[in-house]
Amino acid sequence: MNKRLCFILALAAAPVGLYSQQPPAASSNPITASEKGVYTMVSGEVVAAAEKMPEQNYSFKPTPEVRSFGQLVGHVADAQYGFCSSAAGEPEPMKDIEKTKTSKADLVIALKDAIAYCNKVYAGMTDAQGSQIVKVMNYDLARLTVLSVNTAHTDEHYGNMVTYLRIKGIIPPSSEKRPSQGQ
Repeated sequence: MNKRLCFILALAAAPVGLYSQQPPAASSNPITASEKGVYTMVSGEVVAAAEKMPEQNYSFKPTPEVRSFGQLVGHVADAQYGFCSSAAGEPEPMKDIEKTKTSKADLVIALKDAIAYCNKVYAGMTDAQGSQIVKVMNYDLARLTVLSVNTAHTDEHYGNMVTYLRIKGIIPPSSEKRPSQGQ
């Protein structure tokens, strides 16, 4: 067989090999796996932004009426517990991080802990469980919808964090990756 034909056959077989390597949860619970993938990306950017902002800028507020950068980090962490506990049907582990933590180190740890809590909720979720209805803020929502709202909320505040970083002359994590992505 010539080299070109071998190459074409190898390319044709690659998708089959890659598909067979997917974790069982992704194929048996595709909606949950998709939601988890987006959440992982967004929550990773928030952690990267929290780590990138220097300690001295954690008290920075662009205007007096908005949260400081540190308060944003704490708010996102608190929301992780609120949304994910609701999706899991568990009592909310009230942490009050936004109001009790001020140092960068404490806030980054609290954020990572909150994301780890949500990751456990995702790990225990199936598509069937995700379709069950729970009451959140007086709304009847599917469990996976609550997790999706959490991702949207996290992404919303990542946008705030990006603005704060840029005001301080710092390139946000999501923008740093663009040159290596070929854009």
